[in-house]
Amino acid sequence: MIGVCELCERDAQEMTRHHLIPRSRHRRKSVRKQYTREEVKNRILLICRDCHNQIHALLSEAELEKEYNTPEKLLEHPEVRKFVDWIRKRKPGGHIPVRRKKG
Repeated sequence: MIGVCELCERDAQEMTRHHLIPRSRHRRKSVRKQYTREEVKNRILLICRDCHNQIHALLSEAELEKEYNTPEKLLEHPEVRKFVDWIRKRKPGGHIPVRRKKG
């Protein structure tokens, strides 16, 4: 699927669907209480593979569910913001290194 990444805004050959509330967390009681079924299934960003890999390298599924479950909150994370600002200046394609969470 070709499109524009909703985080870095680059044209990308490989778009991926990032669930803002991770699929592995959908059956938890806390998620069911806080969100409707449609909201859980439809909170999705279409992002490039590079941004997707970086998000999952930096944040756990629990962190994504509880703290970074909107595009705005995700971009407030300092390491995600730093990566997006950096990659926005790069051409799509090629090898992009993933920076792991420190500590």
